[in-house]
Amino acid sequence: MRPLVVLLGACVTLSVHAQEPGAALASTCANCHGTSGRSATQEVAPLAGRPKEFLLSQMKAFKDGSRPATIMHQLAKGYTDAQIETLANYFAGQKP
Repeated sequence: MRPLVVLLGACVTLSVHAQEPGAALASTCANCHGTSGRSATQEVAPLAGRPKEFLLSQMKAFKDGSRPATIMHQLAKGYTDAQIETLANYFAGQKP
């Protein structure tokens, strides 16, 4: 039984590594911003295809509190600058 568990774990690991860089991290945004940053509602901004610099500036503004928000200011504080950069790269590269 143990070899099967190891094999399944290896398959999951390989599938995660085969994704685009940032895809796993960006999946944490999907509940509100939609899969790959394509928001399903007008109340939540779509992220897909936005310029990287815009995404970076907005996340940094949420993180430092200079942009008011309902929840994003709290969430942004949980990301490192490197993770914010990864997210911005990922969403900027998605088709709107």
